[in-house]
Amino acid sequence: MARIQRVIPFSLVLITLMLGFSEAKDVLIGGKTDAWKIPSSQSDSLNKWAETARFQIGDSLVWKYDSQKDSVLQVTREAYLSCNTSNPIEEYKDGNTKVKLDRSGPFYFISGAEGHCEKGQKIIVVVLSTRNRITAISPAPSPAEFEFEGPAVAPTSSATSLKGSLVVALGILLWALF
Repeated sequence: MARIQRVIPFSLVLITLMLGFSEAKDVLIGGKTDAWKIPSSQSDSLNKWAETARFQIGDSLVWKYDSQKDSVLQVTREAYLSCNTSNPIEEYKDGNTKVKLDRSGPFYFISGAEGHCEKGQKIIVVVLSTRNRITAISPAPSPAEFEFEGPAVAPTSSATSLKGSLVVALGILLWALF
């Protein structure tokens, strides 16, 4: 009986830890306000940044840009690959765009400014499924996998620290049982 009384508080702590990792958040594209631009090189591509980030259902993407010079278009995979701006799913022109990620899977965005997409101003954001959110130790699929160009990425340090936190929490729970 005493073991069960010790397990309950530790179980609550573990559940709280797990839920804390799934809170929705606003994510600034590229991690900075001036990131929505033509990349200076392939390594400066927003897809390189997106490969290292973990996006969850409920998160929102935020773009900061000059609305007089640019816009953000949410498009299909085909439009993304061909840089077709003629029939977007959604068009955003306010300079402070916020898009809620309401499902798992890939989201495709391109610049609405003429010629910018062809020069690399585009991004694929892959949202983890609910199952992957709970076991977010493995890396998200690389946007390159959806574009069929480039290798997948290795786990990031945030995934490693999440794994470490879960191991510690499980260790405490096992200690309480025995």
